[in-house]
Amino acid sequence: MKTTALTLKHIALGAKMVPFAGYNMPVQYSGINAEHDTVRKGVGVFDVSHMGEFILKGDHALQLIQKITSNDASKLVDGKVQYSCLPNEDGGIVDDLLVYRLDEKTYMLVVNASNIEKDWNWISKYDDMGVEMKDISDRTTLLAIQGPKAAEALQKLTDIDLSSMEYYSFKRGKFAGVDNVVVSATGYTGAGGFEIYFDNQHADHIWEAVFKAGESFGIKPIGLGARDTLRLEMGFCLYGNDIDDTTSPLEAGLGWITKFTKEFTNSAALQQQKQEGISRKLIGIEMIERGIPRHDYEIADADGNIIGKVTSGTQSPSLQKAIGMGYVKTGFAKEGTEIYIKIRDNKVKAKVVKTPFL
Repeated sequence: MKTTALTLKHIALGAKMVPFAGYNMPVQYSGINAEHDTVRKGVGVFDVSHMGEFILKGDHALQLIQKITSNDASKLVDGKVQYSCLPNEDGGIVDDLLVYRLDEKTYMLVVNASNIEKDWNWISKYDDMGVEMKDISDRTTLLAIQGPKAAEALQKLTDIDLSSMEYYSFKRGKFAGVDNVVVSATGYTGAGGFEIYFDNQHADHIWEAVFKAGESFGIKPIGLGARDTLRLEMGFCLYGNDIDDTTSPLEAGLGWITKFTKEFTNSAALQQQKQEGISRKLIGIEMIERGIPRHDYEIADADGNIIGKVTSGTQSPSLQKAIGMGYVKTGFAKEGTEIYIKIRDNKVKAKVVKTPFL
């Protein structure tokens, strides 16, 4: 099992460690609900160094990115980030990712931990234009410092004006005395905050500096358990659950990152799907009766006919109610539609709601 540069820190802090995407990762420290609350109301730190980072460089770097991703990366300027996906050749998704424009000829792609090798091979397959590709995943530490107090807590560590940074922008500069740190106003929680990228050799130093700076703000380490409840409250897709090789970006509600102003992998088929309409759709689920919609539970109509499947679900710590996401036949996807989740042998009443839940 792989480790991050901070694994020993998590163990020393008493984190419950679990295997995740081939890494030994902290799932929780004090408890998921308390950690979730810390991020929603204050500031918390996630070690997400298991994520993958690729550098694409050269005269044709943008051309390659345009060919393999669904969003229009030509809209990016230096210091901007874009959410996108890698469509496959069969209408599904290889992965979802972030695209960073470092300069006109240099980009950083941030991909999911479980897909690093798969994505690398996929992108390499299309690189017939001499783009220099570098996988810097194993030498990069990534901390997500999330919550409404993140900017205030971290400001003393950097000259970058954190409070004025726009969502989905980034800057490179000095952070906690370390040069060339990427500070990005992105995250997977909907609570605001930053993601910071730096070389593994600075991991212990930056971790200690962040916790010292955030001490008076009640900063705490946060595990992957709360990361999942936080992202679900925002209706953010998790690869392997809500999107995968069999789900189209249009079915997943990701039409906004699927731009037909350019040609990309499988774009003609996806455009046809858009014109003809989709047969199923990713929905938000809120339970009316008691029960939690879990991954792979079947979704039924009032007569018990199976109309879909749950992809993610939890008891929302912020809302104190059970929520989830899942795919249903398009005719049942309208907001307010009554549906039933099959929990063991029972049909438990729920309804279709808009996301984000919060």
